[in-house]
Amino acid sequence: MEKVIITGVAGFIGSNLATKLLANGYQVVGIDNLSSGTINNVPRGVDFHQTDIRSRQVHSLLSGAAAVFHLAAMTNLPACMQDPVSASDVNVTGTANVLEAARQANVGKFIYADTSAEYEGMSELPAKVDKICPLSPYAVSKHGGALFCEIYERYFHTALTVVRYFNVYGPAQDWRRVFPPVVSSFTTKLLRGEQPTIYGTGKKRRDFIYVDDVNDLHLLILQTDRVRGKVLNVGSGKNFSISEIFELVEGKLRTGLRPRFAADMPGEAEATLADVSEEVKLGWQPRVAIDEGLERSIEYYRGKILSAKIAGHDDH
Repeated sequence: MEKVIITGVAGFIGSNLATKLLANGYQVVGIDNLSSGTINNVPRGVDFHQTDIRSRQVHSLLSGAAAVFHLAAMTNLPACMQDPVSASDVNVTGTANVLEAARQANVGKFIYADTSAEYEGMSELPAKVDKICPLSPYAVSKHGGALFCEIYERYFHTALTVVRYFNVYGPAQDWRRVFPPVVSSFTTKLLRGEQPTIYGTGKKRRDFIYVDDVNDLHLLILQTDRVRGKVLNVGSGKNFSISEIFELVEGKLRTGLRPRFAADMPGEAEATLADVSEEVKLGWQPRVAIDEGLERSIEYYRGKILSAKIAGHDDH
């Protein structure tokens, strides 16, 4: 059994990735400080360690690993805007620490979770990996981590792959944040009979990609050497406005509720759209259409909301 490390294993993508790897026979070691993820997300079978990625304790955990998926990060855009120093500390210094741990442990592959926010200053769509313009504290901090990855690839020959996530959605996406992702936010609010919030006009467009499709690409990265040194866009190649996503979710739930509109969030791109032509050449392509992905997500959140009500409480 190959040993694979996942930092940020208690988060949305990390926990789903752990489930996928376990099902495919990998030994999974999970690292998370639980600052934003939850222990309930971590699947059984994961060798879990509650450790900060900036800690030297990370170094001993990587011994004997075939690969590291470095997903842990400070990802909340408003939080990064309010505290850029912490964003830099976690996303740059933390990444450098995990890279150094991987170098010392001679880890075979290092997969860095980057973000489509790298493209936020670009107007040219679909976004190609060689043209970026990070503007916000979050995007700049993630770019700083990516630059450290390049340094380790150049000077220490780390076998690196960078994956730039667009708007990933699906089961276990955190709806409890102050500003939760739109799919989980809309779904849980409507299921509770509450009015969802749209920030801005609702016309911003996002490339939504279902988490299972993301993990299909993760598995491909583990199983091929053709991605070494590559930057990969992880999106569907299609985008929808925030208002369109609301209408799709409400169309399935039929609550009759309408959204309320609040002031726009600063530092966000007007539109995202991934160029996935290179990924398709590798043999990967998104399989879960938005309609099916939303159905699966709604069923997951319906179970969570229902179980919370039966237990006599509702986690906000």
